[in-house]
Amino acid sequence: MQGNLNEIDICSILQLIELGQRTGQLWVEAYNSHHSNKGDGDGAIRHHSKQKSWFVFFLNGQIIYCQEGESSLSRINDYLHYYRIEMRLADKQIAELSSTDASEYAYLWALLEQNIINPKIAGNIIHGLVHETLFDLLSLHQGNFIFHQDTPLAPQLNTLEIAPFVTKIIKQVQEWKQLYPHIQSPEQLPVLSDKVQLHSSLPAATVSKLQHWADGKTSLRQLARYLNRDILTVAKAIYPYVQQSWLQLVYSVTTKPDTHIENWHLEGKYKGRIVCIDDAIAIGETINSILKPQGYEAIALTNPLEALNLIFQLKPDLILCDIAMPELEGYEVCSMLRHSTAFRLLPIIMLSGKDGFIDRLKARMVGATDYLTKPFTDTELLMLVGKYINKDFHENRA
Repeated sequence: MQGNLNEIDICSILQLIELGQRTGQLWVEAYNSHHSNKGDGDGAIRHHSKQKSWFVFFLNGQIIYCQEGESSLSRINDYLHYYRIEMRLADKQIAELSSTDASEYAYLWALLEQNIINPKIAGNIIHGLVHETLFDLLSLHQGNFIFHQDTPLAPQLNTLEIAPFVTKIIKQVQEWKQLYPHIQSPEQLPVLSDKVQLHSSLPAATVSKLQHWADGKTSLRQLARYLNRDILTVAKAIYPYVQQSWLQLVYSVTTKPDTHIENWHLEGKYKGRIVCIDDAIAIGETINSILKPQGYEAIALTNPLEALNLIFQLKPDLILCDIAMPELEGYEVCSMLRHSTAFRLLPIIMLSGKDGFIDRLKARMVGATDYLTKPFTDTELLMLVGKYINKDFHENRA
């Protein structure tokens, strides 16, 4: 069994494996986007995308273990942090494990065999790793998968039923989406941004905890492992502080970009002007943070009525337009622009929190070029923008 996640979703794949009582491995691959301040030496924040993969091991339709494709032992070490276990394997033993097919799982069993951990702790770690992996997988909308029937991963500590996990995690993924755009990824790092306000508004004990964890080096996912909580619980706990701007979530320790980054025209990095029409300020800021480091000029407009006038002056190369806005629906904005000769052929991408057939059909009917569902990843946005902006646009604008 293999295919694309556009054709069948992860939930259905897991149900088929469970119903068929299959034994083997499921491999899933998707693009994962992250931010970094390691660029070309100019201090600017870069956005990178790389392929990320996961393995899920099954025995008779139940899960034995889940592992990230590029296995490192850091995930297990994060869980050991919670149990305050400092003992580790010798470097030679770790090197030997790296040659095995499931090195992470082998590492866990080696810890168990040497009595560094007991079966209960090992079982809890496996449960946590399965939970976080399925959370990632059930959040995916694009990617490829292959299920290969094979002998089971051995030995087995325990097996986990799929249905209870899927039911619980699907609900968590839905709740997670409601935290967007304030919280976007488990890989984001909390950083204190307003210490004065924190001290004046919160108990000293709470501030102390926040100062300990929000160090700009520890991701939300690591926090979840350190505290032995699921990612949604951790995200909900810090959400009020992020909303108040007392905490900031970043992908790396950010630095101010050099002033020459602003002048794309002079450096030849300028790729085009993109206007985003969305009444949510945070969406405009998110889009700007994704597009600007890539050489695009991103302009956010929150009032659709004013935007219709400004667009003629701005002469964008592409428009991102939200559908659900209070003063004027995105469908109407798109339809009005299409009636103008200047914007008859301009790429217009509709933004929406819904991913239904009817919404996409409506967008096509009013002349939209494409449709992007919120929340979206950096990669999804950049690929769509790159697809529709002509590489030789600057020659056409001259």
